[in-house]
Amino acid sequence: MVVDKPSRGPREGDVITIKSYKHDGSLHRTWRDTMVLKTSENAIIGLNDHTLVTEDNGRRWVTREPAIVYFHKKYWFNIIAMIRDNGVSYYCNLASPYVLDKEALKYIDYDLDIKVFPSGEKHLLDADEYATHSQKWHYPPEIDRILKDHVKILVDWINEGKGPFSQGYIDVWYARYQYLMQQRLNDRR
Repeated sequence: MVVDKPSRGPREGDVITIKSYKHDGSLHRTWRDTMVLKTSENAIIGLNDHTLVTEDNGRRWVTREPAIVYFHKKYWFNIIAMIRDNGVSYYCNLASPYVLDKEALKYIDYDLDIKVFPSGEKHLLDADEYATHSQKWHYPPEIDRILKDHVKILVDWINEGKGPFSQGYIDVWYARYQYLMQQRLNDRR
């Protein structure tokens, strides 16, 4: 009997692609070259720094600042912590838990976003887009309930400074990224 060995996931320092899809299965956005900082059974932490992003319409742009990304297999959101001169800003996508295959880390973007400014001010974004897509693609009531529950969980994390919303978290993972980049430079010499 031949048993396939499970393929190993990405390891610290590996570079992966991230792909976001819409509920109808269409590709929404792709990020190239995200460096993996940590993987666990349920989560991946990575960092984008001047990363090429391709939109569904083919438009391409490059991220302006380093950003720590957090994805989880059990939470219906992902978190992007953008490290800027005036402090850390967060962009949180309400989205399916991620899946990972040989091609990319993938998730379904469910339109709703929460932006958190360095001052702590929060804005819920794209509720109109959510309403439109919910009707267009017939989001099941279960998805609507899950997303509403996870908005509450996400807001609790923000208010409590949990995980990515902690300055200590940002400091640790950004320092780890800088160390790994220095190691890469040293290895090239």
